Amino acid sequence: MDRNAGQWFVLHTLSGHENKVRENIETALRQEETALPVYEILIPTEKVSEFRKNKKNTITTRKFFPGYVLARMDLYKPDGSLDERVWYFVRGIQGVIGFIGGSDRPQPLSQQEIDYILMQTAEPEEKAKPKIQYEIGETVRIKDGAFENFEGVVRKIDAERGKLELEVSIFGRSTPVELEFWQVVREQ
Repeated sequence: MDRNAGQWFVLHTLSGHENKVRENIETALRQEETALPVYEILIPTEKVSEFRKNKKNTITTRKFFPGYVLARMDLYKPDGSLDERVWYFVRGIQGVIGFIGGSDRPQPLSQQEIDYILMQTAEPEEKAKPKIQYEIGETVRIKDGAFENFEGVVRKIDAERGKLELEVSIFGRSTPVELEFWQVVREQ
């Protein structure tokens, strides 16, 4: 299969049905009597590690664009007109709401955009990115350990080890405290 054939388009799908839409398109393509120029369906994902209750590195898969699927296809004929067979084929797939980038004449992703997305998804699977949910300067409440129920301000984030360095006010003095991600919670 030619990896350069077609252009990448974004399909809006029902939320949570991205995998089902990909399966529906692939199944319909196999059942189609004439070959349609739909080459590849991609759901960009990344592996993230979460830190929960003493369980470091709970690895989950997170979608970059929930509710969207990328499709590499020839939606336009060489003369620039819309290929209605492809248009109605994709629009008729269960779970597809429509194309993004124009309702009547969708615009494909630029090569720079698709290169960036493909580069992000091509990172090694073994190395999961930590799911960082805290920011430097943010106030958090400590929910476990010797300083339980104290508030602290995030000063450093060590994503590799899953730890935060907080500045906690104890008896009127700022004290640095190192805790794991799961030991703190965002202030409401």
